[in-house]
Amino acid sequence: MAHAVIRGPTEIGARNVVHPGAVLGGEPQDLAFAGGETFLRIGDDNVFREHFQAHRGTVPGSATVIGSRNYFMQNAHVAHNCRIGDDTIVAGGALLAGHVELADRAFVSGNCVVHQHVRIGTLALLRGLSRTSRDVPPYCLMDGTHTVRGVNVVGLRRAGFDAARIAAVRRAMTRLFGRPTHLGRALAELEATDPGDDVRHLIAFIRASARGVCVAPRRSRATELQSPDQAG
Repeated sequence: MAHAVIRGPTEIGARNVVHPGAVLGGEPQDLAFAGGETFLRIGDDNVFREHFQAHRGTVPGSATVIGSRNYFMQNAHVAHNCRIGDDTIVAGGALLAGHVELADRAFVSGNCVVHQHVRIGTLALLRGLSRTSRDVPPYCLMDGTHTVRGVNVVGLRRAGFDAARIAAVRRAMTRLFGRPTHLGRALAELEATDPGDDVRHLIAFIRASARGVCVAPRRSRATELQSPDQAG
């Protein structure tokens, strides 16, 4: 649309919509950038609303990568070398710092801030104004400062999870984040139960974390993991 800016090298797939004031493919906002060819690569069917920004990679030959069918609202920012999956939503004013990984169907609410190199798991939901410098596990609701508050039940239902799958995820999340616990022991106990593919994905994500993952609430009553009607 009028007044959208696309700089390069930027590769854009089919049927993307770029609204006024959006800037795609600008130089990275990184003092380490010393020139050279870097890239922004975008898939298909994305929407970039007013004044959204996505920057190219920092190191020559590197890229910021955005998948397909994502929706980026006004004034959101995807920094250098981020990797965005498919079917995500990044709401107004949300800021993803460099090298952030946002997995499929994750939802970053308005004015959230995400530290560099953080991973956000599939179907995770960050509530508005929250912030994280730790990895955000799949399926969870996060708010405050990287604190797990519950399970993204609405997101799981929309993704086709049936009641049994949601219940298995809830049991695992309660064991891991319902109250402060020794995470290594809790993971081992879950693995010993043959918990199913969804929980195995959750366990693998946590074990692969280099930054550490979000924490349990300090008080057990602050969690929503036990609420069967909790909605994302």
